[in-house]
Amino acid sequence: MAVFPRPSKPSAVWADFKALLRQQERHKLLIALVSVLMPVIIVTGFYVDSKMDPPKAQIIYAQSWPASRTDAEIVKQNIADQKIRDAALAEKQRGYRKLADQLGIDYEQRPKP
Repeated sequence: MAVFPRPSKPSAVWADFKALLRQQERHKLLIALVSVLMPVIIVTGFYVDSKMDPPKAQIIYAQSWPASRTDAEIVKQNIADQKIRDAALAEKQRGYRKLADQLGIDYEQRPKP
């Protein structure tokens, strides 16, 4: 006893397809069309994606500091960098507060632990 059925001949598949098209049941035709279009769209998407150019190389520059820097210079630079970060964070918070105001959300209310 065979576990798997024997493969169909292409002529038998074509005859079944023609019989399906001759039927007057519209929903079967739509399901058949969708079942053929879905793999075609997926394969086409992979094909188009494979033909795209790779992203351009991105150069990231890192700051180079002399080894003779003093601790005071390092602390001064860290304080300046922290001010820049704090300003960016405050700007981001203002943006979120503005969005909360537009949506009517109370942004000062914090959840209780």
